[in-house]
Amino acid sequence: MHDLTPLTALGTQTPAVETIRGVTLAEVPNLALASVAARVGYETACEKNLADLLNAPTPEPGQYRATEPETAFWIGAMQWMVMAPFDTHENIAAMIKSRLGDTASVTEQTDAWVCFDLSGQNIEAIMEISCNLNTRKMGTGDAHRTSIHHLGCFVLNFGPEKIRILGPRSSAGSLHHALKTAMISAL
Repeated sequence: MHDLTPLTALGTQTPAVETIRGVTLAEVPNLALASVAARVGYETACEKNLADLLNAPTPEPGQYRATEPETAFWIGAMQWMVMAPFDTHENIAAMIKSRLGDTASVTEQTDAWVCFDLSGQNIEAIMEISCNLNTRKMGTGDAHRTSIHHLGCFVLNFGPEKIRILGPRSSAGSLHHALKTAMISAL
């Protein structure tokens, strides 16, 4: 039998946490993710089923809905990404598929993305260096796709001092370096 050790997207056993002048960049490895795309002809049923799963309306363009334990954000026309704690949602795609049935195509995304939380005061200055989003105008509940260091990323505003960034796991090191460099430059 194999004796495997789980590693974070940055290749370590413990998540990376960097704090510079009161701002923290923390790798968040314990998320399960799945994408949901409504099937043609089932858009209304899919949206209703997803809303039932979330116990809230589905997110509109540029938004996310944080419910316990799932959070969903809009990624395209009749498409959403759902994230939840890995400990309780290891099989998130199967869990969602069982609720949405034939109304949606559900794809496992957990190992495709790396997640970083940026928290503290003046995080907007870091984001201004990192991407073209006007994070100063983003409110809690906003979610947008942008490019950070030439990587397609999602940015979710979790409040006045917390932003969540999801980027391609295959470029986790580059994204981490870009965000850390922006922290050093901005602060």
